[in-house]
Amino acid sequence: MDLESRLKPIIRDVPDFPKKGIIFKDITPLLADREAFESTVNALAAPYSDARVDLVAAVESRGFIFGAAVAGRLKAGFIPVRKPGKLPAEAIRESYDLEYGTDSLEMHVDAISPGQKVLLVDDLLATGGTARAAANLVRKIGGELLGVSFVIELSFLDGRSKLEGIDVKSLVRY
Repeated sequence: MDLESRLKPIIRDVPDFPKKGIIFKDITPLLADREAFESTVNALAAPYSDARVDLVAAVESRGFIFGAAVAGRLKAGFIPVRKPGKLPAEAIRESYDLEYGTDSLEMHVDAISPGQKVLLVDDLLATGGTARAAANLVRKIGGELLGVSFVIELSFLDGRSKLEGIDVKSLVRY
C-alpha cells in the first residue's frame, strides 16, 4: 500500500472547524501513530536527501512539528517562520492575502546566509498564500529555495498556482 493510502484513514476530518462549512484535516492522530509519523517525516525529506540542504524552514505552528523532524533527518538547521511579533531579534516581514483581509509572516534577518540551500516544510497547502509568503522571505534574505514539502494538499483550492516555479511535493491530496 502506498503512503497516501496509509495516511488518509489516519488523518481525521473535523466538520465545521474552525467555522461552519469547513472540513478541517486533523493531523493529531497521525502524530500519535509512531509508524505513520516516521513514514511521513521520511517521505517529506526523501526528495531532498541528496540536495545538501543547509536549512529547513517551517511555518508555525504545525509546520514546526514536521519541519524540525525533517531538519533532523536531513542533518540541517531549522528556521522558524512566525506570525508577527513572535521573534525576539530583528526580523523581516512578508504580507499575504487571505480570503477576507491580509496576514503576515516573519523570519529573523540573519536566519539564512546568502546562498544557503533551504527546504520549506508545512503541514498543509491550501490557497498557497502562506507558503508563497514564506518562500519570499527565504529568497529576500538570500536563501536558495530548493522546494516545498507538504503533508496535505487541498488541490481543489489550487494553492500550487501561487507557487509557480517552485518544486512542490505533497504526500496526501484531497
